[in-house]
Amino acid sequence: MTRTSDGPTATTATDRPAIGATAGDADSPEALRARVAGLLERSRARSIALTDAVDEADLLAQHSPLMSPLVWDLAHIGSQEELWLVRDVGGREPLRPDIDGLYDAFRHSRASRTGLPLLGPAQTRTYVAEVREKALDALGRSPLRGRRLEHEAFAFGMIVQHEQQHDETMLATHQLRAGAPVLHAPAPPAPPARRAAPREVLVPAGGFTQGTSTEPWALDNERPAHGVELPAYWIDAHPVTNGEYAEFIAAGGYEDPRWWSEAGWAHRVAEGLVAPQFWQRDGGTGEWWRRRFGVVERVPADEPVVHVCFHEAAAYARWAGKRLPSEAEWEKAARFDPASGRSRRYPWGDDAPTEAHANLGQRHLRPAPVGAYPAGASPLGVEQLLGDVWEWCDSGWHPYPGFESFPYKEYSEVFFGGDYKVLRGGSFGTDESAIRTTFRNWDLPIRRQIFSGFRCARDAAPAEAERTGQGQVS
Repeated sequence: MTRTSDGPTATTATDRPAIGATAGDADSPEALRARVAGLLERSRARSIALTDAVDEADLLAQHSPLMSPLVWDLAHIGSQEELWLVRDVGGREPLRPDIDGLYDAFRHSRASRTGLPLLGPAQTRTYVAEVREKALDALGRSPLRGRRLEHEAFAFGMIVQHEQQHDETMLATHQLRAGAPVLHAPAPPAPPARRAAPREVLVPAGGFTQGTSTEPWALDNERPAHGVELPAYWIDAHPVTNGEYAEFIAAGGYEDPRWWSEAGWAHRVAEGLVAPQFWQRDGGTGEWWRRRFGVVERVPADEPVVHVCFHEAAAYARWAGKRLPSEAEWEKAARFDPASGRSRRYPWGDDAPTEAHANLGQRHLRPAPVGAYPAGASPLGVEQLLGDVWEWCDSGWHPYPGFESFPYKEYSEVFFGGDYKVLRGGSFGTDESAIRTTFRNWDLPIRRQIFSGFRCARDAAPAEAERTGQGQVS
């Protein structure tokens, strides 16, 4: 997963290399090496910016029991890179076999990691730099063909995605830390002037291809591609906004158990939930304010709501007379093209994301107002499916038919079943190299320190379900 539940600056290059998953399959080994080197450099620049932004005390501190110290994340990034690129692909002797256990996410809970004999900040920076030097040497010597782990630079793409996933985790830690702002970025774009966008889009009944068997860097849980049949349904054209969610609060949504599942109501009561995380009401005016990366500001009504757990999202949906979409419904709305009958790589087509398509890569430190990315719409007219906020789906975390664990069971397989819920689409903190319409994230339904939001869906009435074509809007 994006390791938002465990291990997923504003530094973005103007001319970014295309990600391997969108163009690597047609590249020569030399061109692919250059692309991968650029992606490794970009991910490391983000890691360094996120850790250099704070002093040594903040790097070593645990800002929440749900998160690791920032210095642990940085060393873990280096440890995984050493295991896969230096030792496996490169065939080199271990640099620091003595620290393998310290940075094993399964061996130590996040809450316990400050008690470990971790590398200090200076040692960590030296270690990750040494690992990167040897990883680039392995990149230069690998044929990038043949062996499955190296074919189309899969191992390197896996490590790029892993680092970017932990960068998003570190960004979430920054949101949890107290103190003055240390991260800065421009505001996201305002929506362009145009006719009012629809509130809902009708997705026609029928089959579509879910998952992938061709994306070179797709992770095991995204595979294999398989057909799914769905009845017609409506889905929101945009994520639910702060303003819409505030109406739920004002209507007593947090005090009325009718809207909550039994587990959700028990969690709401036990935790005293009254609003999204980081929201506070002004006692004098009644206005909602929020803390965002150290900045206290009025809650903007037109942005997608963020930092809500699955239970809150599901309760809002019931209050609104709707429900959360299933994972398959979300993916069909995001990539199915009724004109061609095929599933696209991205909502807008097969080309890599640009600044016109989606709010990704920590380019902005907040979700963009709804309607800000009309160029990123899916063929059916559903917008802001990638970036802005991870979207909760009402689906458990399970493998696809024909799933095969690769290259290790601990990435996906050990998490299947249980209480996890699926999230889709990425957030403003997700890098473009670590997101696509097939990418699957998961977390516990009580988590809300992640950049999570949602959109709603509802069943289509029989008469509506008979409509065909490019989808209907309301």
